[in-house]
Amino acid sequence: MEIKPIKTEKDYDLALERVNTLFNAKPNTSEGDELDILVTLIEKYEQIHYQIPEPDPIEAIKFMMEQNGLTDADLGVILNSRSRVSEIFKRKRALTIKQIRILNEALHIPASTLIKEYALNQ
Repeated sequence: MEIKPIKTEKDYDLALERVNTLFNAKPNTSEGDELDILVTLIEKYEQIHYQIPEPDPIEAIKFMMEQNGLTDADLGVILNSRSRVSEIFKRKRALTIKQIRILNEALHIPASTLIKEYALNQ
């Protein structure tokens, strides 16, 4: 087992190839340990080189609604105001702290995503 830091795209590609060959390695074996280490190195490299920006709060809400099969009317029930949902989606009104808390709890959207600033249409 020769493991070294992933510094370049070539190193990254080689590490991914090796993970593919080790994919079915049994835990607590030398190959299983190598797989664990490589996955950790790959994750770190990806965090640095392939950062995924946090989504816009409104887009995050729409995405989670879609994932959960919810309609605007369902969200209106959750937020206790269907008209408020329309205003939020049209970006005429910003989310309130109370709405952020409700959405965080009901849709499991991270509060850090929901509190991000976004442009309003006024």
